[in-house]
Amino acid sequence: MDYIKKIAIVGAGPAGMMAGIYASLNGGKVTIFEKNDRVGKKLAITGKGRCNVTNDCTNDEFLKNVISNPKFLYASINNFSTEDTRSFFEGLGVPLKTERGRRVFPVSDKAMDIVLALKRAVLDYGCEIKNEKVVSLLVKENRIEGIKTSRGVYEFDSVILATGGISYPLTGSDGDGFRLARENGIEVTDLVPSLVPLETIEDTTEIMGVSLKNVTLRIRDNQKSKIIFEEMGEMLFTHFGISGPLVLSASCHMSGIEKGKYTAFIDFKPALDEKTLDTRLLSDFSKQLNKDFQNCLGGLLPSKIIPFIVEKTKIPPTTKVNEITKAQRQCLLSTLKGLSLEIKGFRPIKEAIVTRGGVSVKEIVPSTMESKKIKRLYFAGEIIDVDAYTGGYNLQIAFSTGALAGASSARQL
Repeated sequence: MDYIKKIAIVGAGPAGMMAGIYASLNGGKVTIFEKNDRVGKKLAITGKGRCNVTNDCTNDEFLKNVISNPKFLYASINNFSTEDTRSFFEGLGVPLKTERGRRVFPVSDKAMDIVLALKRAVLDYGCEIKNEKVVSLLVKENRIEGIKTSRGVYEFDSVILATGGISYPLTGSDGDGFRLARENGIEVTDLVPSLVPLETIEDTTEIMGVSLKNVTLRIRDNQKSKIIFEEMGEMLFTHFGISGPLVLSASCHMSGIEKGKYTAFIDFKPALDEKTLDTRLLSDFSKQLNKDFQNCLGGLLPSKIIPFIVEKTKIPPTTKVNEITKAQRQCLLSTLKGLSLEIKGFRPIKEAIVTRGGVSVKEIVPSTMESKKIKRLYFAGEIIDVDAYTGGYNLQIAFSTGALAGASSARQL
């Protein structure tokens, strides 16, 4: 009779549950340890509760959207692709749809449908879930022998760490996995926020809540004198600065923020070049010659942001439109095509969508997700030093590395 391999998975997020499913599919007897009282706690709030589950792209396109260590993911994405993810969830009875930017969501727009489908699959494939906190790994002669939890000691043939990063700590992502790795001599790179809102020097309290659509955001690295990010989309102002999809994407291109290093520019009318926009301004002004300047921009901007823009132009707000000079109009034009904001810093990592950094890819065999130092120890998901742009790519990393780690842990003799 064949020996049934006992596998422990630490963490019941997307990577951990996928690892459990694929370990079971390959003949393993799986126990998933989750310190929260329920599985998929962070997954349930992703995509503002809608869950951008993957991206409808090819493997090559996927790797181009990975920021940190894309080559490391070559084996895992080819083992379990974005197409596999779509087929997997639709096979579990969760219909999916594709939206702008090839982002894939459940038709219901409910992240909980993804969480519950994964949980059902985990249980259907015979995995056991224990709500216990893993406090240490049991390692002897560089080989896993089991784990110690808050309730006792368990023997296992393999262990998969899928504990996530340190963003959204209230969901359980508090760095446990990094501690377990470091305690066993495994290198963990610096942990910093990625896909995170940005704080500005300028006070944006008065315009918090203003949402902008179809604007272009540019980020300039002043030390290198170059634009490092430029994209059109949606963003919003907050009490601390700026956020929204454009800003989260931009943050991936930034590091080591210090005073004066980065400036953000917002083009409110990217579809119009300066000459065309100037013609539009002259037309609008001609219809409002006796109005105050502060009352003539309603056709161009959300009303709440107009005082902020007026202040930026240095044009006295009560100046009559028919008194605005060509130089003043040019200043307004420049502001509309490139409102500048100095970036002060990232928001705290607890507000980031993902953690950049983690267990060094130099420590892991990319074709199996196994540790190079400790036999039968595997890694999956955000605990690994890989991260990607917004658009479903980070969840795909979790699914791909989880599936590979799970299958590898069960197949290993």
